[in-house]
Amino acid sequence: MSESAEFTIRVHDRIAEIGRGAWDACAAPTGDPFVGYDFLHACEASSSAVPKQGWAPRHLTLRDSEDHVRGAMPLYLKGHSQGEYVFDHNWADAYERAGGRYYPKLLGAVPFTPATGPRLLTHPSIQAETGRAVLVQGALALTEQIGVSSLHVNFPLETEWSAMGKVGMLLRQDMQFVWTNAGYAGFDDFLAALSSNRRKTIRRERREAQAGLDIRVLTGSDLTEDHWDAFFAFYMDTGSRKWGRPYLTRDFFSLVGETMADRIALVMAFREGTPIAGALNFIGRDALYGRQWGALEEVPFLHFELCYYQAIEFAIARGLSRVEAGAQGEHKMARGYLPTVVYSAHHIADPALRRPVADYLAREREGVEAEIAAMTAEYSPYRSVGTDC
Repeated sequence: MSESAEFTIRVHDRIAEIGRGAWDACAAPTGDPFVGYDFLHACEASSSAVPKQGWAPRHLTLRDSEDHVRGAMPLYLKGHSQGEYVFDHNWADAYERAGGRYYPKLLGAVPFTPATGPRLLTHPSIQAETGRAVLVQGALALTEQIGVSSLHVNFPLETEWSAMGKVGMLLRQDMQFVWTNAGYAGFDDFLAALSSNRRKTIRRERREAQAGLDIRVLTGSDLTEDHWDAFFAFYMDTGSRKWGRPYLTRDFFSLVGETMADRIALVMAFREGTPIAGALNFIGRDALYGRQWGALEEVPFLHFELCYYQAIEFAIARGLSRVEAGAQGEHKMARGYLPTVVYSAHHIADPALRRPVADYLAREREGVEAEIAAMTAEYSPYRSVGTDC
């Protein structure tokens, strides 16, 4: 599609066209579970992220003079803004009221996954900075070539975000809540870092959530199709109540169970042998990523137990540096998860839309930074240095 002195960009409408070996030669060194071939292929092969659902793959590969893949970028032609977790619905509404056509647009992201990670994947044999620059230029060129309104890259690494800003993309910030492992030896060690009131509250919540239940963390060969059947029922119930139409199909869970079992931690709660609730996590090289949760029985504090406390215990046991528990949720602060900046970058083709969006984002960035500072100062559950309680 486009060329530099050394590389050519090619566009693909299926990740299977690229192949696991070529894709993962660029993705696997990152240690991120979501940009790997198996996760992205599961999204497509399960009909979760496909054109009829408004997710048409337009993945980019960076190729050298011998046609070897030396870089990749997960990219989609989107017919809506659902399943992205970076909200641009107001931009779309304003543009279309003014007579423009916002959709389709291009999106560089992992479907249905608000987790920070690499979006510009490069092979170890090339200079990463060069490869990333060519991939960004390729995505911008594709935006112009097919005549869409915009290009958006959601939840990139900060270094990628800064690089995209240098080529003129608009920079956006938001926040998520992340638990950080300060070298804790166990959950009690983590509790000791909290204020006395928070320690007491968490212990009470855990006692009430665990009462009468058998809670297990399933990974690897422990995962079975029966577990996925149960979890899908939880997921469908929660999804239908929260946003109307769950994004992921039942086949998605079987596919990731087959290909990513060692990178999955499925927390399940059983009452007398019957599963009643579950929380799905993916294991990265240095982080645990909380994704979906659901329950068929109302149990006080069970959401906190399965999604937050069990995740912390697992991360400590595995020596992981953090737990990323997904989008939104100020209630996470009381459970030890602190606000952290997340990023997105945006190219708006029409100056009539670009100008007001740029002004809005400048104000929004200031507001996000101020809100994070204020929330941390006022609501952090951790003990102040030098205090005994």
